[in-house]
Amino acid sequence: MKTEIILIEKIMSITSLIKEKHPELMKFIDEMPVTIPDENNPQLNLQALIGYYNSLTDLLKKYEIEHPS
Repeated sequence: MKTEIILIEKIMSITSLIKEKHPELMKFIDEMPVTIPDENNPQLNLQALIGYYNSLTDLLKKYEIEHPS
């Protein structure tokens, strides 16, 4: 459970960073399938959190490479 909490905190942190530095990316976050569970009673699990965190970091890294400041 502690690992899930740490991942959720990291997800919130990177999402805030994206929102502040690159708000134009927020539309892609909203479109990520991982953010919209297709189950009636979705449960967060470690693999889903890791996958979502990795997709956020990949999105940010790719954008910053393609759009250097």
